[in-house]
Amino acid sequence: MAPATREVPASKNEDVGRFAAALLEKKIDLTIFLTGVGTRALASAMEPFCERERFIAALSNVPVVARGPKPAAVLRELGIPITWNVPEPNTWREVLQVLDLNHVPLEGRTVAIQEYGVPSRELTAGIEKRGASVIPIHVYSWALPEDLAPLRNAIERLVHGEIKMALFTAAVQVHHLVQVSEGMGVRDSLVSALSRIKIASIGPVTSEALAEYGLTPSLEPSHPKMGFLVREAAEMNS
Repeated sequence: MAPATREVPASKNEDVGRFAAALLEKKIDLTIFLTGVGTRALASAMEPFCERERFIAALSNVPVVARGPKPAAVLRELGIPITWNVPEPNTWREVLQVLDLNHVPLEGRTVAIQEYGVPSRELTAGIEKRGASVIPIHVYSWALPEDLAPLRNAIERLVHGEIKMALFTAAVQVHHLVQVSEGMGVRDSLVSALSRIKIASIGPVTSEALAEYGLTPSLEPSHPKMGFLVREAAEMNS
C-alpha cells in the first residue's frame, strides 16, 4: 500500500463566492457534482456566504447532475434532489451523454461544475461547445502525501522487479507516482518496469493517464469500484 495523493482545501475561495452569488441570485441553470468529497466540501465552503438551509433550498430549485454514487450519496444526505444520475463508468463522457439524451437545454445557460482536484477540461469544453457558460467550483486540490516514504519504497520495489501487479484507483495516482520517480531519477526505469507487469486500472480516466506514459492496463473491472477492482485483479492473477 503506497498512498499517492491527499486532498487539501483550495487556497482561494473566489470560485465559491462566484457560485454563491450566482446561485442566490437564481442565475445558475444547472449544477454538476463530480465527487462526494467535493460536494461535502462545497456545502461547508458555502457557510460564510449563506446558511446551510438557504443553500440547500436554492440548490433544490436547480437541476442537479450527480456523477456517480459518491456525490449522489452526499446530495441525498443534504436533502438536495438529484435530477439525473450519471451511469458507469461515470466519466465526463457519460455526463455529456446524460445531458444530450435528456435534451437538456444549454444554449445561453449557465452551468456550475464542482470540480475534481484538478479542472475537468474535457467536460468544461463539452458544456461550452453546447452553448453554455461554465462557473467552475474548485474547492479542493490534490497534493502529494506528506510522507513520501511508502511511495518511494514502492517505486524502488517496482524498479527492482519485486512487484508483479500494480492497482491504480485514480488518474492522479499515476501522475504522482511518475512525479516522485522523476525526483528519484528513475522515471524511465519505473515506466519500463510497469510495462512488464500486470496493471489494474479502476476505469477509463485512470487508463487514459496510464496511456500518457505508454502504459496499457491488463484490466479494467466490470464496475469502476474498489471491491470489483480487487476481486477481478485477484482472479486475473490466480
